[in-house]
Amino acid sequence: MASLTLPPAPPNPRQDAIDLHKAFKGFGCDSTAVSNILAHRDSMQRGYIQHEFKTMYSEELSHRISSELSGNHKKAMLLWILDPPGRDATVLRDALSVEAPDLRAATDIICSRTPSQLQIMKQTYYAKFGTYLEHDISYQTSGDHQKILLAYLGIPRYEGPEVDPTIVTHDAKDLYKAGEKKFGTDEKTFIRIFTERSWAHMAAVASAYHHMFDRSLVKVVKSETSGNFEVALVTILRCAENPAKYFAKVLRKSMKGLGTDDKTLVRVVVTRTEIDMQYIKAEYYKKYKKPLADAIHSETSGGYRTFLLSLVGSH
Repeated sequence: MASLTLPPAPPNPRQDAIDLHKAFKGFGCDSTAVSNILAHRDSMQRGYIQHEFKTMYSEELSHRISSELSGNHKKAMLLWILDPPGRDATVLRDALSVEAPDLRAATDIICSRTPSQLQIMKQTYYAKFGTYLEHDISYQTSGDHQKILLAYLGIPRYEGPEVDPTIVTHDAKDLYKAGEKKFGTDEKTFIRIFTERSWAHMAAVASAYHHMFDRSLVKVVKSETSGNFEVALVTILRCAENPAKYFAKVLRKSMKGLGTDDKTLVRVVVTRTEIDMQYIKAEYYKKYKKPLADAIHSETSGGYRTFLLSLVGSH
């Protein structure tokens, strides 16, 4: 369930473009007006607005936002105006950059998306940047981490809810043999099962594993693997069981302790607002006894705060 709130009557994209242009004009930008418009338009409407803006003012809306806003507010808004596959592709390109790679962010994006989302994202990546996503991953990663990301991107997995209990039991036993039972770890088996099976299947495997061997599969992964390879396996498993709970945890981590990891905060809020933010808010409250909006409010300020809270919604 999305947290995005839209006006009761469909807004006119041309009028929105005019209002945005007004907000940009003159001394200083009316960033509240910009947020009020764009934070309450869905992906398709934002696309229409950008088209109208360019037609009327011969300028890309993204360029104007870049020159009028600043800091985290600008970064969040530039990501928000993209469509979901374009946004994921942009985050990945940034995360796989030669200067400052953020392999955790890349892993998070890839391992928390459905096969159909990954398919469109790969096409968008190539269309936008003229290079294959797999090529950039091969260049920036190595070892088992590279193997699992490439396999996860390349293998078409089933997306339905049905599972075969016989194969579930078989996979649970194979993982036991490949991990806890063995001296050392057979990473190949972990990669094979985690990248070939559907989320519904993996959730069933985790449950069967706990039932058969009295140990949490996430804990086994954590003790048997490390680094970004571990992050990939844990992300796949947690998203298979409960994506909203997984993202609530990622958000909590981004705001815990000294300072805020704004990059992660922006990434999760902006990419989940139109998908499952209502569920994430419920999971956040359940686990941390504090509304997500309150946490964001205390970690951010100014136009940046207003914008994120408009996306997340207070209820």
